[in-house]
Amino acid sequence: MSASSCELCEEEGGVPVFRNDTLRVIRAQDADHPAFYRVIWNAHVAEWTDLPPPDRSRIMQAVAKVETVLREQLKPTKVNLASLGNVVPHLHWHVIARFDWDARWPAPVWAPKNREVDDATSRLALPLKQLDERVASALSTLS
Repeated sequence: MSASSCELCEEEGGVPVFRNDTLRVIRAQDADHPAFYRVIWNAHVAEWTDLPPPDRSRIMQAVAKVETVLREQLKPTKVNLASLGNVVPHLHWHVIARFDWDARWPAPVWAPKNREVDDATSRLALPLKQLDERVASALSTLS
């Protein structure tokens, strides 16, 4: 896949939360998993090992900062981290706050629903706008 046909090269990929010269963080619009973020490398690369070691460290620092905010602010049951890229082979990490009440718990977010959950967003400890602001603030200290 070339950069010109890559969804993450052409679009933000979700609600923009943070961007610098090397990476961006978006919040996926997922009604069942409202605290679902993606850390996306801006340049088109497919694999983590396509990056030189300092950049590998930089993206993982961003993943860690997003996870830390989710854990501190939401107290999730678990945080899922994943870098799949089978459908969109552009380097990105999923950082997803999971709760024992969510629609697919304890299965992966891509599994069939185990239950219906009305307005999962309202179950979060703070509004998404505030959560996004706290994620952005934590990322502003990236080197």
